[in-house]
Amino acid sequence: MKNKNQLIKRIIMSILGVAICGISVGMFKFAALGVDPFQSLMSGLDAVIPIRFGTLYVIVNAVLLLFALIFDRRKIGIATLINLFLLGYIVEFSQGLCEKLMPDAPIWLRVVILLIAIVILCLSSSLYFTADLGVSTYDAVALVWSQRQSRIKFAYCRVICDLVCVAMGVVLLLLSGQTVTEIFGSVGVGTIITAFFMGPLITFFNVHVAQPMLGKPKEGKSDGG
Repeated sequence: MKNKNQLIKRIIMSILGVAICGISVGMFKFAALGVDPFQSLMSGLDAVIPIRFGTLYVIVNAVLLLFALIFDRRKIGIATLINLFLLGYIVEFSQGLCEKLMPDAPIWLRVVILLIAIVILCLSSSLYFTADLGVSTYDAVALVWSQRQSRIKFAYCRVICDLVCVAMGVVLLLLSGQTVTEIFGSVGVGTIITAFFMGPLITFFNVHVAQPMLGKPKEGKSDGG
């Protein structure tokens, strides 16, 4: 019975984690002050590939899924599949809802939305990392890297991966002919904050929120395992 209850908790944490992640990314896009690093790459791809964002998200993550399948299949699970097929569309819905509820939002409100989005994005990532029923294909890259290179902590692996995504996103946006103002909406202050602090914040939520939810000791592990 204890194992069954633990599994139910992990499933709920995985579903909530992915759903909240999608909502937070939609909030990032609404704030237009810079999205998280992976979404900055997605914004660049979206600018040069003329298909619906939700569909593009599925295609890109399907490619990243191959990486996880090759290097660590244990990272593939319920959360991975939910993330792969639904997160892009949750992002679209969340952004559209924000635009409907807060049209012509002033800059101060967009800043508040951005800060809230950063916090809940890190919390959501921590939930499904710790649930250990699969992570997003992008998250798997830093997790696999940190586990294979034990001398490099997850937080630093995540920062490096994020910075690479930001650089690629900027290049693609420039190639698409977007203006500086348009690029700032995708790669701005929010991107910089998440690129340098998302890894450490996820680790914080792992230790102080997600691990205690499953009755685990506060060990400070980055992968929730």
